[in-house]
Amino acid sequence: MLWGEGLLVSFSSLFVLALLISRSPLLSCLLVSGLYLLLLFSRFLPVPESRALHVLRPAGKVSIIAHRGGAHDGPENTLATIRLAAKNGATGVELDLEFTKDGVPILMHDDTVERTTDGSGKLSDLTFSEIRKLNPAAKHRLRHLYNDEKVPTLKEAVEECIHHNLVIYFDVKGHAAQAAETLRKLYMDFPNLYNRSIVCSFEPSVIYKMRQADVNVVTALTHRPWSLSHLGDGKPRFDSMWKHYFYVSMDILLDWALHHILWNFCGISAFLMQKNYISKDYVEKWNNRGIEVVAWTVNNASEKLYCEHFLNCNYITDSMVEDCEPHY
Repeated sequence: MLWGEGLLVSFSSLFVLALLISRSPLLSCLLVSGLYLLLLFSRFLPVPESRALHVLRPAGKVSIIAHRGGAHDGPENTLATIRLAAKNGATGVELDLEFTKDGVPILMHDDTVERTTDGSGKLSDLTFSEIRKLNPAAKHRLRHLYNDEKVPTLKEAVEECIHHNLVIYFDVKGHAAQAAETLRKLYMDFPNLYNRSIVCSFEPSVIYKMRQADVNVVTALTHRPWSLSHLGDGKPRFDSMWKHYFYVSMDILLDWALHHILWNFCGISAFLMQKNYISKDYVEKWNNRGIEVVAWTVNNASEKLYCEHFLNCNYITDSMVEDCEPHY
């Protein structure tokens, strides 16, 4: 579906919704027209498709991306695991950007350190020097092999990836303005990242801020349906019934907005979708818009074959060498 056709469907839907709410055709037209003009003048154009494909498919075929460097094969978000991913044949690595109390950009998935290290506390309460004393392999099944590993800075990780010719998927959980400014400076220091990396986030505000900071960066939205109301393992986030169904309704609205408006508004080049919601038709729908689909987290041999040979889409995996359970 072309951009203009996509807008026609989206704004026809918005008109019907506005009409149901306002019961006034004139008011509905004014509301939808205003939104159309806002989108038209505020949206970002995606980077040229040829350059986006150079990042997403550098070898002209399906790319295999090691999740957090390969969280099953080694301690997540560490230099050792980045090296291991390269050794095991990964096209690239997905790395999580976070910040310490004193503003140092580091690799860490959570906003606390308990799950992966031998420390405790929130990142926002810990300085870089305190983080550096922790062992990021402390809770990993192969921790005895990584006793000397340290939590790396973002710069250290980028240098390691460049050395091993790995594509980087920067996963940004929040801190939209801070992350965008940090990454803008990073791209200035390492210009080859423009053709070797992509910035991804569940939060459209992060991607929009990134495009504001540097319109030449390849970007992607990440999505898992029902993520506001349910955890990654499918359990409800909230015990309260009213709160649960409120977030269910927000999930429905978010899913619609991502698929009909926000992808256009942000000018993304890829859509990272949880594997259970991907089909051949889904991939083709996005490809017709000039957008690549990346499946996550694909962790067994049959799923990998399905992505490579049937869907023909990139995938993110926790292990390059064996079947494993997802690392949430």
